[in-house]
Formats: sequence, structure tokens, C-alpha cells
Amino acid sequence: MPREISFSEALREALAEEMSRDPSVFIIGEDVGVFGGVFGVTAGLYEEFGEKRVRDTPISEQAIVGASLGAALVGMRPIAEIMFGDFVTVAMDQVVNQAAKARYMSGGKASVPLTIRVVNGAPGSAAAQHSQSPESWFMNVPGLKIVIPATPYDAKGLLKTAIRGEDPVMFFEHKMLYAVKGVVPEDDYAIPFGEAAIRREGSAATLIAIGGRLPAAMQAAEKLAESGISVEVIDPRTLVPLDTATLVASVKKTKRVVIVHEAHRRAGPGAEIAAILAEEAIGYLDAPIIRVATKNVPFPYNPELEQYILPGVDDIARAVDGVVNYRL
Repeated sequence: MPREISFSEALREALAEEMSRDPSVFIIGEDVGVFGGVFGVTAGLYEEFGEKRVRDTPISEQAIVGASLGAALVGMRPIAEIMFGDFVTVAMDQVVNQAAKARYMSGGKASVPLTIRVVNGAPGSAAAQHSQSPESWFMNVPGLKIVIPATPYDAKGLLKTAIRGEDPVMFFEHKMLYAVKGVVPEDDYAIPFGEAAIRREGSAATLIAIGGRLPAAMQAAEKLAESGISVEVIDPRTLVPLDTATLVASVKKTKRVVIVHEAHRRAGPGAEIAAILAEEAIGYLDAPIIRVATKNVPFPYNPELEQYILPGVDDIARAVDGVVNYRL
């Protein structure tokens, strides 16, 4: 019987296994130690590995990333947790001007094996400063790898790859995925970056679903299947590097594409993917590329307003139906 565990448990397993495998791996962040993490991901690791390898910090993202960067430059493999992705802005200089550029500015002599776990997404009435999905902010920065898993299996395998790598990784974890369960092998495995996953085969349209919006995309695809529309759902898994070949191959087959993500629509990850497809797959398309994303407003506290601005199942289904029935 395949073993099913939650997204958060899969992350914890990856952390524990990599810490056991390599003594240079350590965790640093706010409440990651005694408290076990505000979302429970690091629960039990403090007791297993001790305070030197599971380090609680003051409330200072600048200090968390700065200390991690310094440790990475001298041979350690830090895993820094940013409790709410909104506050990674406090550490933007360390991420954007230091970690991302160290290899280049040292002529390849310096490596930065730093994994920054960033908790993103709207958890329900957390308002404007605790609900954002900032992954696209970092897609513009050469030197960073951008990982955004959507299943427990991928969470574990991609985190292992991040920890074992030699470059800085922004690893985005959606709050509402932590409780989601899925099949995760007990055997050691790692998932290469730059390989998208086809979550559902289809022929009428390609639906590219990023991170926390994958469950809604799968529901929309199921709903559309009831009306005879066959949707291919693709999960990029990593935004940098991006598996362009799989996306183009799917568009070549279906002739239509919708991109869904929880980041704001303007300059979100869907904008970059749409531009790539316009450059590399325009000859295959029979309809415009459509983006379904969070409306361009700050996140409201009111739960009904929050749901209104987020891209839901019906929004996705309407967009797919629109491109399938599009006529020049």
C-alpha cells in the first residue's frame, strides 16, 4: 500500500534526511526550533539535532538571510525559513545583490549552497501583508533558482535537490498546501530542476497551473471534462529553470493555453510564460494566451473579498471554455 503523508510532513522528512546525511546542513529562522515552526514544518527537528543545527533567530529577515549567506560562502548548507513571504522584502539586498551575484562576481570561485524556504499564498483573512505570492519578483534576478512545488512528492524531492545544490534557491511553499496529502516514497529520491509534470493528459487546451493553484486547476479540468472538454494540466514545478520544451510540446498538441497562478496578474509568472510561448509557440496557437490570476489589488482581510480577488475553479473553467470556443 503506497504511503501517504502531508506536504508539511514531506518537507520535514527531506530536512531531517538531509541533516542526517550531511552535517553541514542546518536550519535557521524565526520559531523554527523549540516551537517547531509557525506552520509546524520543523517540529521535532530541534529535539533531534539540537540548537546548533536548528537555530531560532530574532524577528529579522535581514539577519536570517545575511547569516545564512555568510555560512554558505564558507562551506555550510543553510536552510533559511522566511515565515511569511511578504517579509522577504526586508532581506532583498542580501538575496538580490549578494547571494544571487556571488558566483558571478567571484569569477565562479564562490558557490552559495543556500536554500531559502519562503511561505507564500493566501491562507484566509491574513490581509495585505501576510498573503502575497512574491515568486515573480525574483524571476527577474539572474543567479537565483525558483522552485514552487504543488504536491507532497515534489515538495520532498525538490527540497532535497535544492539543499544538495551549489546555488541559491528560493523555495516557495503555499500555506494552504501544508495539510494536503499525497503518495511519498520512503526511499531516498531527488527531483531535477527544470522538469515539468503533466498532471492530466488532454487535447482541447493546455492549463499551466503554478504552485498553490494546482488543486483548483485540477478541479476545473474535472468540471470541464463533464462537458466534453479535455484539458491537459501541466505543473511547471520550477519557474527558474523553466521546462519550456514540455510547455511548447503541449501547446503544439492542444493549440490553446491558459495559465493560472496566485501571484498578482500584472508581471506575475504567467506574464513571462506567456511571453515565452508567444515567442516559441505562436505558430501553433488558435486562440489568445489567457492568464487567470489574483486581481491587481492588495489582499483584503474580508474573506469574501479575498475569495473574489483570487482565481477560483469557476474562473479557470470559464477561461478554458473561452479559449476552446474562441473563433477568429
